[in-house]
Amino acid sequence: MKVKVELNNLRTAPRKVRLVADMVRGKKVQDAQAVLSFTVNKPAGSILKLLNSAIASAKHNLKLEESNLFVSEIFVDEGPKLKRWHPMSRGRAYPIIKRTSHITLVLSELNPTIAPVKNSTEVKANKPEIEKPAKKATVRKPRAVKTIKAKK
Repeated sequence: MKVKVELNNLRTAPRKVRLVADMVRGKKVQDAQAVLSFTVNKPAGSILKLLNSAIASAKHNLKLEESNLFVSEIFVDEGPKLKRWHPMSRGRAYPIIKRTSHITLVLSELNPTIAPVKNSTEVKANKPEIEKPAKKATVRKPRAVKTIKAKK
């Protein structure tokens, strides 16, 4: 079972966020939390919040154990850029580009658990069968054929 969470429009450049994301890729959840909590970089706090959110979703919604989870995928995409201008001498303006990031985190199980599957025979036995009326055969009429007269 996979748990996918996203963080959009983080006001940090993707290049800086990728440095932190590379540190936790492929690690167990507990190891990733330890690494992120002691990392000084600014994006580490945001990724730690995202990881904690993914763990909470896995526990609550899918009833998965925290000790059985690991970070299978984490990737950082570029978000929208905020374009600003800095005034310079002689009436010039230099551009300032404030970059944003989209982070996607996927947790997977180390030892996958198999969900119970219902047999199709049990489902059919409980439901009464309803007879449907037979479909009538439809006959199509042939299309009209145009005849072209030859000119003499």
